[in-house]
Amino acid sequence: MIEAPLVILYFIVSLLAYAFAVYCNKMSIMDLIWTLGLALGSLIHFSNLDTITTRAVLVLILLLTWSFRLSYFLIKNRVLNQHEDPRYERLIKASKKYWKIVFMALFLFQVVLAWVFLVPIYTAMNCSIETIRWIDLLAFLCGAIALLGESISDYQLKTFCSKPDNQGKVCKTGLWRYSRHPNYFFEWLFWWAFVIFSIGSSVFYLSLLGPSVMYLFLRYISGVPFAEMSSLERRGTDYLQYQKETSVFFPFKPKL
Repeated sequence: MIEAPLVILYFIVSLLAYAFAVYCNKMSIMDLIWTLGLALGSLIHFSNLDTITTRAVLVLILLLTWSFRLSYFLIKNRVLNQHEDPRYERLIKASKKYWKIVFMALFLFQVVLAWVFLVPIYTAMNCSIETIRWIDLLAFLCGAIALLGESISDYQLKTFCSKPDNQGKVCKTGLWRYSRHPNYFFEWLFWWAFVIFSIGSSVFYLSLLGPSVMYLFLRYISGVPFAEMSSLERRGTDYLQYQKETSVFFPFKPKL
């Protein structure tokens, strides 16, 4: 499903990005590999489709919009930030003298992640039902709402943190009142769009890779655990109270 030359290209780019990241002392560059890699992989696959359907166009529009938004956010707030991502600072300290080997492995692992998340995109694009269906419009709406929700979450947090009076305080306004990580929730929701697009495909089950793997990483590996640890360090008892009041992932009525 995913061409070998593209995988080889990804590995080469990942190694070059790793070398550049070490040179610049900015490991946050790693996050761009899979976001931009998904955009490239989607464009290549779209251009090689035998029949370009309206569904495939909608899938491509959603993915490219997602890639542009997230890549811009990462470049502006992490890559160009004078401070390294706290997650990577901790990992460097924990890895000690082996940190370069650890990060080289992580950079190469981005190729695996790109492959995993290209699968549901390809599945949605390749759905053999040529006519546009109401569930395709529902899928596009799901993706659009997810992108909007993630953008609003990021904006609300940035606005809150930009005010001097809020330094050291916990953001409990807007979407952050109902989830401690609404941005992660909407990122997870976004991948359900490709599941809905794939309904009717003979390999529909492959589309479930997107939301399943995304939830695993966001909730238990690279998302929530590191964010919670960082917030507890900086905000202490206030964040402990926030944890008691507010749902960790899925938006829900707060416990007042």
